[in-house]
Amino acid sequence: MRLLILFVKNKFLGEYKVENAIIYIHGKYGTAEEAEYYKKFFKEADVIAFEYTSDYPWNFKKEFSTFFDDICTKYKKISIIANSIGAYFTMLSLTNKNIEKAFFISPIVDMEKLITDMMVSENITEEELYKKKEIKTSFGEILSWDYLTFARKNPIEWNIPTYILYGENDDLTSYETILNFTNKSKANLTIMKGGEHWFHTDEQIEFLNNWIKNLA
Repeated sequence: MRLLILFVKNKFLGEYKVENAIIYIHGKYGTAEEAEYYKKFFKEADVIAFEYTSDYPWNFKKEFSTFFDDICTKYKKISIIANSIGAYFTMLSLTNKNIEKAFFISPIVDMEKLITDMMVSENITEEELYKKKEIKTSFGEILSWDYLTFARKNPIEWNIPTYILYGENDDLTSYETILNFTNKSKANLTIMKGGEHWFHTDEQIEFLNNWIKNLA
């Protein structure tokens, strides 16, 4: 927690503690350093990165719960910014936690469907995956039987006020999937026409900036 010192025309007016925090959870190929980017949008909150080491949601849940509970002792209100699989991990871990609101960018909202879609694209049957336990795909991902069964046994239940930014051409989450999730969770959905799963072009970054500016 930091202190903000207030001056008007060089006159000291006092200081107050920052009581709000934004936790940033990056995606699979992202880094905690990305949190720095969002500080300019939340000047009256501490933006805190969560640097996780877990590759699997059951490990992430333990890791993140400890981190989150510690943050709760220092701030009154906590919100979340999460990217891609970071959003999936977050929803599994914080369903029953006291969160003010969440901002999800290209979230993975149905892991079972994502895994089975990858299996179909690689012509991998469930029986084959069950026998081998793990299979590496032609595009470098590792399909895991344990991951698939975990996703089936742990469907997402999410009722936190949530804002979602989704790219029209997202190749990991279909429009039907994101719409089903949005309707179920009553989230606010913004779609960028021509957008992708990874917001990285100048046009996409500008769209993301304007989206979060209007909500921050």
